[in-house]
Amino acid sequence: YERALDEARRWAHEWQFRTGVHHLRALIDAEEAGNQYADIAEAAVAALFPVVTAEFARRHGPPPGRGAVVLGMGSLGARQLNAASDLDLIVIYDAAGDEASLGPRPLATRPYYARLTQAMITALSAPTASGRLYEVDMRLRPSGRQGPVATSIQGFRDYQMTEAWTWEHLALTRARPIGHAGTDGAALARDVEALRLEVLLARGGEARVMGDLAGMRGRIFAAKAPDGPWEAKIGRGRLQDIELLAQSLALRAGAPARAPAAQLRAGLRAGLIGRAEADTLTSARRFLWNLQCSGRLLTERPLDMQVIGKGGQTFLLRETGARSLEDLSERLAATIAEAGRIIDAALPVPA
Repeated sequence: YERALDEARRWAHEWQFRTGVHHLRALIDAEEAGNQYADIAEAAVAALFPVVTAEFARRHGPPPGRGAVVLGMGSLGARQLNAASDLDLIVIYDAAGDEASLGPRPLATRPYYARLTQAMITALSAPTASGRLYEVDMRLRPSGRQGPVATSIQGFRDYQMTEAWTWEHLALTRARPIGHAGTDGAALARDVEALRLEVLLARGGEARVMGDLAGMRGRIFAAKAPDGPWEAKIGRGRLQDIELLAQSLALRAGAPARAPAAQLRAGLRAGLIGRAEADTLTSARRFLWNLQCSGRLLTERPLDMQVIGKGGQTFLLRETGARSLEDLSERLAATIAEAGRIIDAALPVPA
């Protein structure tokens, strides 16, 4: 088991390094790099979950019922990770009427899947001789930090249909099954995806979505200011702001799209956004993602042009298509101003 964890780390680190080198050498662009980082993470989770489950089953028996599914949320679900991304995950299980596992030390269904999920988090995040694989964030699960780490599929459905907040439905627009374990895990993954679409269709048309969204936007702005002059992610008109609007379009359209560009197109087809606005936001997101993904390859700290040096600056200019740092600064300011204007019109921030 320990060898399996070490091998997963070595394999993922080698492929992450390969992706980073290819990005630096312009063999791939930031969009492709984001997809590759996400594919590496998905492969690691999909490979490790059955291994973790088999190890857990030695003590407590096989998973009761049909098994469990790991959902990739956030940027992982949208397939746009960068070199420093952590993983947002949710685990959903179906006990199918089984009350407990059958093994040397049997467990009731709920604690079984809760402890299995904790074992999976440890397998992904614990440092070993080969380093750490990923940081894992489970805050997008039902009820957030207060909720159980694993949720039954019926409980998940009931929660999403009757109790979930708008931000949780927005998060669901990017959810994607990426791993499963158990006797019927693959079919359960298909059922979870069908449930995701059912929730989006049922809850996306509610009048409160846009009002809730405007309030969320205001709280996000109040909670964290842009982190320096080269910030591409946090703040008005930046990546998070554009993605928030894109998720709202997918939710209101009841569309299965997960990536921001696809969600903007879904909103356009549904008549929720104009073509000029959708094109502008798509272009802005691409420029900002190029800056964000490239910057995270150079440093995990806020971008400081003096710290990254001439080589890092040249890389950023190439990736963003800017002629100089002054040109990059002007393009960044113009991009976030125009994107912010469009989003302001759709989501006015309350005073």
